[in-house]
Amino acid sequence: MKAYVYGPNGPAISDIAQPTPKGTQVLVRVHACALNRADTGMRKGHAHGAAGGVGTVLGMEWAGEVAALGPDAKGVKVGDRIMGSGAAAFAEYTLADHGRLFRAPSNMNFAEAATLPVALATMHNAVVTVGGIQPGQSVLIQGASSGVGLMAMQIAKLKGAKLVIGSSTDAHRRSRLTDYGADLAIDSSDPGWVDLVLKATGGEGVDLIIDQVSGKVASQNLAATKVKGRIVNVGRLGGTHADFNFDLHAARRINYVGVTFRTRTIEEIREIFEEVRKDIWSAVEARKLQLPIDKVFAFDDIDEAFAHMEANKHLGKIVVTL
Repeated sequence: MKAYVYGPNGPAISDIAQPTPKGTQVLVRVHACALNRADTGMRKGHAHGAAGGVGTVLGMEWAGEVAALGPDAKGVKVGDRIMGSGAAAFAEYTLADHGRLFRAPSNMNFAEAATLPVALATMHNAVVTVGGIQPGQSVLIQGASSGVGLMAMQIAKLKGAKLVIGSSTDAHRRSRLTDYGADLAIDSSDPGWVDLVLKATGGEGVDLIIDQVSGKVASQNLAATKVKGRIVNVGRLGGTHADFNFDLHAARRINYVGVTFRTRTIEEIREIFEEVRKDIWSAVEARKLQLPIDKVFAFDDIDEAFAHMEANKHLGKIVVTL
C-alpha cells in the first residue's frame, strides 16, 4: 500500500506492507486525512511523544471505512464509516484502537469528517473536562484561528459561555473569528491585549483561558485571568520557555493545568472519546460543531499540502484525499 513515510532522506510516499489488526485494533481503509501542526515537526524527523523518526508513517487524523477487525475489537463492523485519530494516518490503510474512533455522520463526506477527531477530543477535554466551563462564564482561546482553536470557541458557546474571546496575530484570520463563536477578537502580539480583555470582563479577567500559545504570553495570561480562574495549557506555539510571574500566579490563585495526548494511556484516550460521544455528539451530527476546510489536496500532492500549511496563511483544516 501507499504511505507517507519519514525516511533517511526525509518524507516521501512509499510502498509498505498493509498492516493487520490485532487485539482491539480496527483496520481502516482511509479516504481522507487532515494535517495537524504536530505533523510538520514529525516530517522533519522530530519526535511527537513516543512516535517519530526514520520508518515512521506520518499523520494522526483520518476518516474512512472499517476494512477488518482484530479479535477483540467491538462496537463497529466491516463497512462502517468512521473517523478517528492515532498514528500512521497518511496511508491507504491504518490501524486504530476501537475506542479511539467515532462513527462518521451520514451528512458528512469523508473530507469533512477527517477534520474533526483531533479538535473534538482535544478541546472537549480542555474546555469542558479540565477547564470546567460553566454557563455564563467567560473564555479566552489563545491561538483561536487554528482548527482546534476554532473548535474550542464553538464548544465554549455550545456549553453556554457568555463571552468568548479569540486571539490571532494574523489580521485576516482574526477578522473571521466571529464566524466561529468569538464575541471579541484580539491580537496577542499587541502589548495592550490584556487591557482589552479586562475591559470586556469589567476589570475582572476571564474565568478560563485555553492556551495554545504559552511562551511569550504566559505571564500576560495570568494578568488576564480572574482571581481563582483557570488556565489550561494545550500547546506551545509561542515557545517552550519564557518568563513566568509566579507571584501573580499565587496572588490570583489561578489553577494552571497542562494537558497533552502524548503521555496519555489508551484507557485515558478511550475515556476522552467516550465523553465526546456522551456530551456533544448530537451537536456534531447536527453540524453545530464543524470546521472549515481551507484546501483539499490529492494524496500524491501531500508535499504541496504541507507547503501550504507552512506558509501559515490558511484558516481551518487542510485535507488530503485518497
